[in-house]
Amino acid sequence: MRIIAFMLSICMASTSSAATIHVFAAASLGNALEAIATQFQAQSPTTQIRIASAGSSVLARQIAAGAPADLFISANAQWMQYVLDQDRVINGTTTILAENDLVLISHHPGAEITLDQETDFRQLLGSQRLAVALTDAVPAGMYAKQALESLWGHWGRIRGALAQAINVRAALKLVALGETPYGIVYATDAIAEPHVHYRGTFPSTSHAPIQYPTALLVTQHAENVQRTAREFYEFLFSESARQVLKTQGFRVTEP
Repeated sequence: MRIIAFMLSICMASTSSAATIHVFAAASLGNALEAIATQFQAQSPTTQIRIASAGSSVLARQIAAGAPADLFISANAQWMQYVLDQDRVINGTTTILAENDLVLISHHPGAEITLDQETDFRQLLGSQRLAVALTDAVPAGMYAKQALESLWGHWGRIRGALAQAINVRAALKLVALGETPYGIVYATDAIAEPHVHYRGTFPSTSHAPIQYPTALLVTQHAENVQRTAREFYEFLFSESARQVLKTQGFRVTEP
């Protein structure tokens, strides 16, 4: 009986230590986070990392509505601030995980294009459209709008030439499938998709810095889940995680 009781206690301890962590992350980070989560789970076998990848605006609104997320990684400061204003962020945990660049891609290969005020987008597109993420809500689209307005102005005229997609990966897919000849996405998206071609980088001065603020969230989850969430949060800034981000084209600040 003592042996049975001992074995049951071990099983109960093992079950209580198991944790499922829910990470809400910008769509552009999806591939990198899956790789990082695999590394973390290899050293913490009882942990499951569930990653919800979507536009930062969608995720932020879901968190505000009570979604049980443990971590949030936004593609801009605005949507992180939105979650902060809902009192869902644990104080002192908002940190920039990585940075990115904004690039022009095309379905067909071609020479690199210098993107400046002399670039004639109307001539480039002809009667076709330019794929971007939603310019009023999704960070990639918001950055694209800033860049287009900064370099060429006349937003009303430019807007009519856009094919707006629900998130940056959807905009990337439009170009990959040849539905649009050109698109504006992150540099990391251009690297991840073999059926598009890099054509140029927008000047960093034409848009706000593309940064990924990361934060732990206030939840009602069990203590072991909250503890494991913090461990994963800290792992995101480890050297092995940083190497994954670098390999996939993100810029990370040296410690």
